[in-house]
Amino acid sequence: MTPLGLLLKKDRLNERLAALAAPTHDLPPQDVSEKKFSGRCRLYIGNLTNDVTEEEMQQLFSPYGETSELFVNKEKNFAFIRMDYRASAEKAKRELDGSLRKGRPLKVRFAPHSAAVKVKNLTQWVTNELLERAFSVFGEIERAVIIVDERGKSQGEGIIEFARRPGAQMALRRCNEGCFFLTASLRPVVVEPFEQMDDVDGYAEKNLPKKNPDYYKAREHGPRFAVPGSFEHEYGSRWKQLYDLFKQKEEALGREMKMEEEKLEAQMEYARYEHETEILREQLRQRELDRERQKREWEMKERQAEEQRLADEERMRRSQEEMSLRMHHQEEELRRRQQENTLFMQAHQLSSLLDQQEQALRSNPTGYDSPSADPAIRDYETVAGAAAGTIPPVSCTPANHLLHLLPSSHWIYSAIALHVTYSKDPKAFLDQYDRNAGRYDAARGDMREDLGQTGNGPRGNVGSNPRGRWGQADRRADDYPSKRRRY
Repeated sequence: MTPLGLLLKKDRLNERLAALAAPTHDLPPQDVSEKKFSGRCRLYIGNLTNDVTEEEMQQLFSPYGETSELFVNKEKNFAFIRMDYRASAEKAKRELDGSLRKGRPLKVRFAPHSAAVKVKNLTQWVTNELLERAFSVFGEIERAVIIVDERGKSQGEGIIEFARRPGAQMALRRCNEGCFFLTASLRPVVVEPFEQMDDVDGYAEKNLPKKNPDYYKAREHGPRFAVPGSFEHEYGSRWKQLYDLFKQKEEALGREMKMEEEKLEAQMEYARYEHETEILREQLRQRELDRERQKREWEMKERQAEEQRLADEERMRRSQEEMSLRMHHQEEELRRRQQENTLFMQAHQLSSLLDQQEQALRSNPTGYDSPSADPAIRDYETVAGAAAGTIPPVSCTPANHLLHLLPSSHWIYSAIALHVTYSKDPKAFLDQYDRNAGRYDAARGDMREDLGQTGNGPRGNVGSNPRGRWGQADRRADDYPSKRRRY
């Protein structure tokens, strides 16, 4: 067989052994039914002539049952044939042994089993079922039996008959090359070729070579007892002593072998205990290493979880801060817009009132002495009076601050500033102006000309402006700003 084939067969054998590695506490009973065409039904036929044929052998054994695997060797004058059952083979052997064929008596014997092996060094816990189960990995088994004594006690040996010779050869080779155990014991089995001994027929007289001269010489005297003190008695005693010595040595060797086996058994148990202890120590060390590794992994996971939690909290805090800032900015923007809208509405209303007042002044040349009939002007006077008391002058810090905060709406605040520059009521200012008649008033700190002599209008004699002039004729526009600026 090629090395590749041996390797594949070895792999298949290991797979079968792995399937049988389970405990063997409860094995099913062995099938003791006789198998057809087994190796125990194979017969040997000798003392044939060289003209024998297979058809003749078939006709000779067919009356006793079915036949199979007929083999005829004409050169050596013998043949092999396999009967269907052991009883058929025994019957054919009993009737055909010694029968004449062409003047020659036939010799019919049970052929030795070519696929049988003998197994030794078995423990007392090995049975027929366990033996068959263990060696079935090497091939199909026809019969497996443990040899016992008259009391049924195991002798530590067994016989296994394979269906094919390759199975027996593989069992011999693998068990001799390695250590094959059947139980938890570390006693490996010893496999040897089985030499079958025919203890049924024995040695018949017809099988003796009577033509040999030694036959007649040995048969000159019959059975007898030796006379004490005679020549026969002396040498007979020596033979008995030699046999006794052999028996004693055999027994001593057996006892020594038994002691060595017990010693090895004790050493084996101690070594097994030490080995198992070392395995437990190694397992304990491995478990400690695994525990340390798991502890490190758990600590790392906890640390990662804590870092993740802190990162999530920080991210959530930042998100909340950003949201708060956005909400605050939105509130500030909304408040600023509301203030701008309020100021815009006030400025717009004030501008409207100022426009209405200007129109009223143009239409009413009498000034502020007479009450206005226009409701809008009366409202303006009311608002202006309130504004004079509520809106601070331009020089005050809050107003300046408000103007700086809202530079985009400077035209609104310019209208407000135009009004808040004059902290007094416009009507009171004009009344005082009429009373002083344009003279210098130290309390007010200003100089005005007499409007009665300087205009063509109702309030003066000089100029084309119906409203008259409030100051010197040669004044500059920058020195005396307008009453209300427009942008």
